[in-house]
Amino acid sequence: MYADHERQLQRAVMAFIITGVAFMLLPGTFLGVWNLISISSRQQLDGLSPAWLQAHGHAQIYGWIGTFIIGIGFYSLSKMGRLPHFAVRRAWLSYVLWSSGVLLRWSANVTLWRWRIALPVSAALELAGFLTFFATVSRHKANAGTARKPREPWMLVVVSSTCGFLLALLLNLFVTCQAAWAGSSPAIPATLDQRLLAVPVWAFLVPTVWGFNARWLPVFLGLRPPQGRQLLAAAGVAWAAVLFALSGRTLAMAFLVLSAIVLAIFALNIFRQPEKPAKTTGVHEWFPAFVRVAYIWLAVAGCLTVWAAAADHAGGIWGASRHAVTVGFLGAMVFAIGQRILPAFCGARILFSKRAMLASLLLLNIGCTLRVFSEIPAYEGFAYAQVFWRILPVSAVTELTAVSVFAANLIMTFCRPPAHLAQSRTTSDLSHCPPRVSNLL
Repeated sequence: MYADHERQLQRAVMAFIITGVAFMLLPGTFLGVWNLISISSRQQLDGLSPAWLQAHGHAQIYGWIGTFIIGIGFYSLSKMGRLPHFAVRRAWLSYVLWSSGVLLRWSANVTLWRWRIALPVSAALELAGFLTFFATVSRHKANAGTARKPREPWMLVVVSSTCGFLLALLLNLFVTCQAAWAGSSPAIPATLDQRLLAVPVWAFLVPTVWGFNARWLPVFLGLRPPQGRQLLAAAGVAWAAVLFALSGRTLAMAFLVLSAIVLAIFALNIFRQPEKPAKTTGVHEWFPAFVRVAYIWLAVAGCLTVWAAAADHAGGIWGASRHAVTVGFLGAMVFAIGQRILPAFCGARILFSKRAMLASLLLLNIGCTLRVFSEIPAYEGFAYAQVFWRILPVSAVTELTAVSVFAANLIMTFCRPPAHLAQSRTTSDLSHCPPRVSNLL
């Protein structure tokens, strides 16, 4: 009974992951490539619909990474035991509400069809999907047992990031209702959108990665145990940065973001000598290097944020800093850690191709490098700006290729049978072989 219940929950989680991949590939990356090619052809940001730009960003942050996080959160129930009877139903309900909300938001921004109704409805659906997930997790924790242990620092960081997720969705509901009531288009005003973007990035996504990295990287990379107080301080400083961003104090926010990044890197011992060898079974052997490169991108994003707050004139430095954190850090971390854990979460499968994993990570980092270091001189009008305008579409196509390889590798992995079934089939086949053939195999 329990095993069947867990398998049903794993199917629901797999639906979250596949849907997240679809949002990443189509409304997210493909629309982003289209937008960048359009900007590069004009060699200016003016003239491109802000609603389209925000549709791309929403699909990437909420449609891709948000869907992954909710799906992984539901999976954690199947590993904690004593599943409540309603967990599977709640998972599917949350999936329908959440994915419908993200899709409706994207279509409202792109097609403008009934956008005054669709915009607030999409935000309400997303909030309802998250609250369904949160209520399920909370109910399960309440029933999980009588003895309560003190929460570890990584758990506190994840809890704080969950609060950041809720705050981001509440603010999203507020601004979409405001836009539907008084706006002339589904696009949120640029200044307000810039401030609000700090909430999902620095109060939700980045701290979530820090929290789970504190839990997983000592196992996967053999790192020293994280420094708990320093990690909590990093999350607290990131929250302070968000509050400064919402109040419009951009330069103070930027310095706080950089401080939080430095604290997190030292707290997680990312660049210190590991205590044990990394566990790379089932993934490419360069997996630990790519995790560390992602943290280099995070440090680059922090430095660019300070530069942007002090000297940005045309959006190029801000755009480069956002890309460094969303693609260089968050995207690369999903590509690296995701291909390590998602096959196991979705039925204990084995990754389809280690070479495809390597190719996706190499292409993603190459594309991100081209984008970050071309966007600044192109947008800001530095020397040889014409050359950098020509590089930007190349970076977009490179990243699209990386995303496609990542998506194909995951989908092919999910099409394979779980490892224990594949092993039992192989054993059964060998048992029917003649003795000599069996010995050769």
